[in-house]
Amino acid sequence: MKQRGFTLIEIMVVVVILGMLATLVLPRVIGRQEEAMVTKAKADISSLSGALKLYKLDNFNYPSTDQGLASLVKKPEGDPAAKNWKRGGYIERLPKDPWGNDYQYLSPGEKMEFDLWSNGSDGQIGGVEAAKDVANWNLDSV
Repeated sequence: MKQRGFTLIEIMVVVVILGMLATLVLPRVIGRQEEAMVTKAKADISSLSGALKLYKLDNFNYPSTDQGLASLVKKPEGDPAAKNWKRGGYIERLPKDPWGNDYQYLSPGEKMEFDLWSNGSDGQIGGVEAAKDVANWNLDSV
């Protein structure tokens, strides 16, 4: 009975083919991951913006910067008072941005009624390309 196996040349041909496929496919997949993270940040900001608008409808103002986004989950204390705060909150929990950082909130905003943003992949204000900030004032241009 003859044993049949792969020769060294057959194995090397398969490894070379896999290497060529990896060089063609991996750059496209890696670029898509960053694009997906930016898309998630945009979706989170849109969702949080909607919850903030509902908060304002109920309470006649946005939470202060000090009260922050936590006001969407737990009734805030301090001024401005949230007299008509919706029992159960406006969202279930505060999300982190796709890079694991907290979303930033400023009220009143410098660019809009409130400013809501992620500092991007570098966690710093500003940035370009993959590190560009994602914010409620630039959702269309990111």
